[in-house]
Order: sequence, then structure tokens, then C-alpha cells
Amino acid sequence: MAVPDKLESLLAPLVEDLGYEYVGIEYQPNPKNRLIRLYIDRPEVGISVDDCERVSHEVSALLDVEDPISSQYTLEVSSPGIERPLFTGAHFARFVGEEARVIMAVPVESRRKFKGRIVSADDERVILEVDGERHELIVADMQRASLAPDMDALLAAGRNQ
Repeated sequence: MAVPDKLESLLAPLVEDLGYEYVGIEYQPNPKNRLIRLYIDRPEVGISVDDCERVSHEVSALLDVEDPISSQYTLEVSSPGIERPLFTGAHFARFVGEEARVIMAVPVESRRKFKGRIVSADDERVILEVDGERHELIVADMQRASLAPDMDALLAAGRNQ
């Protein structure tokens, strides 16, 4: 089992048992200092620094016991934020109609980067509309994906409140 999969199988149940939504995990295997970035959420209320600290404490204890990474690593626990990472087809389906940015591990139609509106999604595929064209992207072939909100519109909306 690959390290990210091993981490997910250990950490997802713990995060959910603590009462949070497990959003996903990023693992960067830098030889000098590995990075585990864990995203958690509580959709109805959001995440505070205290929430991140609580989860970090519990996750650190579990990782010390299970020892899935034999060398030094840095653990970061974070809210998904406004540019929420998208890890699964269900994440995309939850945000149909929103803008997303996707970087593919494998080129699709001779390109790796896509930014467009999420049209539909299932467990395996996402349809993104980019400049009036629809592109079918395979979730398993994605290197990284996140929401791509229109920051100018959000700032303007905030000023109008």
C-alpha cells in the first residue's frame, strides 16, 4: 500500500470519529523532510485554529504509535479554505456549477491544465466546461484539483454587504 493510501486509511476514521469531515490528504515525500497536509472541515460552522490543534494532537499521537513514515515529517492540519482541494468525484459533484482548476498527471487532449465550470461528476469522471468546450477528465489521473473562485467577484460582494 502506498504511503498516501496508508495515511488515509489511518487518518480518515480518526478525523471522522473526532466529529470532523475528512476532506483529504496531501503527502509530499521530500527526502529531507516529508510533509503530510491533512484537510478537515465542518461545513456548517467551519474550522478554527483550535479545531486544527485538536486534530493535530490526536493525529500526531496515532502516527507515533502506527509509525507509517519511518523518517522525519511535518504535519499540517488545515481547513480546505476558499480554494478547496478536490480529491474525489464526490467532491466535484458537491460543487457542480462552480469553477475548478485541475492539473492532470497524464495529458488529456495534449494538455495537463484545465480551468472551468464543473458540469457533472461521478466517482470516476468529471466533465469540465472550459471556454465553451466540455472535457472529460478521469479522477484517478488528476495530480491536483481545487475550486477556483472568482476572487474579484467575492471581494466585490464583500464590499457590498
